[in-house]
Amino acid sequence: MADFRHETERLILRDWREGDWAPFWTGTNTPAVMRWLGGVANDAKRVGAQERLLTYEREHGHTFWVVERKEDRAILGFCGLKRSNQAGGPIGAMEVGWRLREDAWGQGYAREAASAALDLAFDRFGAEEVVALTVEGNTASWGLMKRLGMERREDLDFDNDEFDPDTGRIIVYSIAREAWRSGDA
Repeated sequence: MADFRHETERLILRDWREGDWAPFWTGTNTPAVMRWLGGVANDAKRVGAQERLLTYEREHGHTFWVVERKEDRAILGFCGLKRSNQAGGPIGAMEVGWRLREDAWGQGYAREAASAALDLAFDRFGAEEVVALTVEGNTASWGLMKRLGMERREDLDFDNDEFDPDTGRIIVYSIAREAWRSGDA
């Protein structure tokens, strides 16, 4: 299988390389970035996350890919697709997700990368619907989901306290292929 690489106007979404992990974790394993993702990850959690990302690629042909800025080749974080696997959630559904370092927030990078990932979900990977998961307190994340044209799916919300122990609830948004194609996201 050829290495995955997809370019947008300002970004490259691509497969992971060994040298990506250190800058990824330096930029994203911070209290601000990890606030709604279970807190700063220790060594064991980082190793587990890396293995899961590589396993998604091997098993499904997609993962949460590296997001690299074209201008300076900086690793901004990740964005991509996986099969939803959170306990209690919509297991097996195509899921879009992203995590960018704090200094990349508010510049449209997450929307650019997520839009590309949704295009890939529907065009390359044949998804009929894509979900996105977050917690109620993560207004930036679900705000982006809404800007992407995704709709709240309370019927798919589920209990899981890994990310927000205060509420213990994951909220779900989704978009169908037809809605993505007809939208102006």
